[in-house]
Amino acid sequence: MPEYLTIIIRATSILVVLFFVTKMLGKKQISELSFFEYIIGNTVGSIGAEIITGLDNSFIHGVIGIIAFISIPFAANLLAIKSKHLREFLDGKGTVLIRDGNIIEKNLKKERYTPDELMKLLRRKSVFQFSDVEFAILESTGELNVLLKREKQPLTPSDINLKVAPIKEPRTVIMDGKMINEALEFIGKSNEWMTSELEKLGVSVESIFIGQLESNGQLIIDQYDDSISTNESVDEGPYLVAILNKCQADLELFALSAHEEQAKLMYIKNSEKLKKVIQDTKKYLQ
Repeated sequence: MPEYLTIIIRATSILVVLFFVTKMLGKKQISELSFFEYIIGNTVGSIGAEIITGLDNSFIHGVIGIIAFISIPFAANLLAIKSKHLREFLDGKGTVLIRDGNIIEKNLKKERYTPDELMKLLRRKSVFQFSDVEFAILESTGELNVLLKREKQPLTPSDINLKVAPIKEPRTVIMDGKMINEALEFIGKSNEWMTSELEKLGVSVESIFIGQLESNGQLIIDQYDDSISTNESVDEGPYLVAILNKCQADLELFALSAHEEQAKLMYIKNSEKLKKVIQDTKKYLQ
């Protein structure tokens, strides 16, 4: 057999072996490598390269070597699940670099990071002033996780006691010009419904590269023809009016459940204001 054909067969076989042993180890080895796993990965790669190009060496012996090396982190992970000390020894521990807006210089030196490198990591988290940070820890994977001070954190609906509707993940209902029946069935929609929505937009399913249905009912599409305006959506007017009606109904409900007369009057007053806004909105949409 020609040498080039032997190399191709060996390379393909090693790729298959590495694929299955990596699948056996799980996704952690892909996303987050510890020092131990990094060494194992480099060694296995070197063995694989030697097997492919070293035509004088035994193919089976090389495969056995790869399996032996892969078995070490697999067994270590099983033991680490049961032992916290072993986990810390193999994976390492996080190091606190900032606490209460103050940089801990000794920990920075311990991890061999310069102030410039620390600021670079902070900027990756959209933080430009270390004094805004309540707590920052350098994980064993090299990622910096940052907790901003309370007054520097973005305002959320819960901070002002505002109730919002839950958001569900968007569903891809069209891909490569074809409807995805499984996705439509999951959200309780039919092909006929989707066809009618596309007719409102004046497009055909065959012209769409990808289409997503968002949690609020909007259909977002991207067409094959980039010269046509993309990200068209179904009319949002009825959805907006429905949200305003719900808010107005909530205010009336709050007024009925309020114990204090002042609070009750406030809810009633704002409910009437919102009712007028709804009426004006409907006129505008018409």
